[in-house]
Amino acid sequence: MTAHMLRVNGIGKDYPRDGGVFTAIDELTFAVDEGELLCLVGPSGCGKTTLLRCVAGLLEPTRGEAVVDGKPVSGPPDGTAVVFQEYGRSLFPWMRVGANVDLPLRRLGLSRAQRAERVAEALAMVDLGGFARSYPWQLSGGMQQRVAIARAIAYRPRLLLMDEPFAAVDAQTRADLEDLIRDLWGKLGITIVFITHDIDESVYLGQRVIVLSSPPTTTRAEITVDLGDERDQIATRSDPEFVKLRARVWGEIQAAKQAKPTDTTEKD
Repeated sequence: MTAHMLRVNGIGKDYPRDGGVFTAIDELTFAVDEGELLCLVGPSGCGKTTLLRCVAGLLEPTRGEAVVDGKPVSGPPDGTAVVFQEYGRSLFPWMRVGANVDLPLRRLGLSRAQRAERVAEALAMVDLGGFARSYPWQLSGGMQQRVAIARAIAYRPRLLLMDEPFAAVDAQTRADLEDLIRDLWGKLGITIVFITHDIDESVYLGQRVIVLSSPPTTTRAEITVDLGDERDQIATRSDPEFVKLRARVWGEIQAAKQAKPTDTTEKD
């Protein structure tokens, strides 16, 4: 029986608005198996980032809980790393690339030599082995996001949360980064929850896609992506099964924009 790395149990998040309450997400429940690559998609404004922040321990849910590796989340969980969309904000421009990657390692009690080894290893894995002495502002947007990814994997997380990490880069760079994530996932065996607004990206990357409803957000559909582990930007995207799955996810999102909150979750 496969263990769950993450369980989201009836999470809801309310915000005060105009003298009342706005429910951003409500009774959201799903689980992610250890070693799974799960993608989350949904209509704009459906609370994907709010959900990720609750899972990451950066935001307290109004009700329900997230459980990471068997422990309820009450703050940033041990063994969890986050990669955000805005790499320009997550990297410190006055620190060199190597120092940026090294920063979260300092809380692990590692020696300087051990940290240097992890930094070099992580930068090599994202094809930035020769840029440790560079500053983030000297790099392209795609390279800066690779630094953010290197910083996350240097921490050697068991769970990696990614919040629309490729939304701010061009299409060619995005394709390269998608393949990088698939490669790192295969090599490291970590659990990845990948939030995206891009339907094609969700199908290309994920083993499973969860489609969220419009607010108050619940789980609308869970779709298994049976495309194999070896994927290619051209061959996979031309596969009739990919086209079918893409149409399914697109249809669920369009329906989510009009559906009533009481619509039930559909699984496949």
